[in-house]
Amino acid sequence: MFKGCGTALATPMRADGSIDYEGLEQLVEFQIANNIQSVLAVGTTGESPTLLWEEHNEVIDRTVKLAKGRVQSIAGVGSNSTKETLAGSEHAAHVGADAVLVVDPYYNGPSSMEIRREYIEPVAKEFPQIQVLPYIIPGRTGCMMQVEDLAMLAEQYPNVGQVKEATGDLENMAKTRRICGDEFTIFSGDDDKTVAMMKDPNIKAAGVVSVMSNIIPGPLQKLTELLLAGQEAEADELAAKLNPLFGMVGVTTTEESPHGPVECKSRNPVPVKTLMNILGMPSGPCRQPLGKMTRSGAAVVLAAAKQVQANDPATFAPIAEFFGVDIEARLNDDSLIENLIYQSY
Repeated sequence: MFKGCGTALATPMRADGSIDYEGLEQLVEFQIANNIQSVLAVGTTGESPTLLWEEHNEVIDRTVKLAKGRVQSIAGVGSNSTKETLAGSEHAAHVGADAVLVVDPYYNGPSSMEIRREYIEPVAKEFPQIQVLPYIIPGRTGCMMQVEDLAMLAEQYPNVGQVKEATGDLENMAKTRRICGDEFTIFSGDDDKTVAMMKDPNIKAAGVVSVMSNIIPGPLQKLTELLLAGQEAEADELAAKLNPLFGMVGVTTTEESPHGPVECKSRNPVPVKTLMNILGMPSGPCRQPLGKMTRSGAAVVLAAAKQVQANDPATFAPIAEFFGVDIEARLNDDSLIENLIYQSY
């Protein structure tokens, strides 16, 4: 597997909700042009829960073809059905993906042992030619494969030598390193945890599968390179410039409903696609049941982007060059957010 930064690609949509395949190809080319190490098609950021499997496979097919021989490609194949995941893995292997991302099965809540035996192991056994990247994110799935079961898989299957870790629990990550060993690869699944995970000698993460690298692939790849080289002072300086974006992967606000205040949690990929729209990148809407941000939520996203632009205008310069847009003008055009938000609760 790669070291450094991989991007969990957003899937751009047209206004009618169909996939913008031309936009997808532009986004992949933008990533490759900015030195990204891998592209992940149809992960959570790519709205895997709402893509039909035919669409799912088409996005993977196009992404893998563009990436081949240039960067590594990862196909999101996770599901709450092992039968579906095996079918998705077969397609990914057939089109030549380098790896499959297999998120813990959501909603039906198998035990850690069941996840290992009835879900990950069948994929690893059936497709030994492809790397299997388990994705541990209990906050989205409602279940979790424990480190002990992950270690058992790594011992038995050479193609399970890595994990995307999004528990937010540094102790669990350190336990992964301790039990799975020094050769095992840990990737951050949370942009805001990457620096800590890579600097911690008890974790030694190799990089990140990032959401925000949809927008800033070059700077995030540079950040991981600095950390891998042990240049922590330079990494901290760069991270400080980028930090406002790390907090907007998910945005929580309190909104006033007719019956009182309500917490409104805008989850990935709604905030990142909102910003992509503001910046003039192919994005479009999210698919229902995901929708739009509130005005106050969008204000959080816009403020973060303006702060990054003020910190260093070079950060967004690759977007301006590749997509032919004026970043400063777009960040200060209040009309751009009007179609991206709910006008009332």
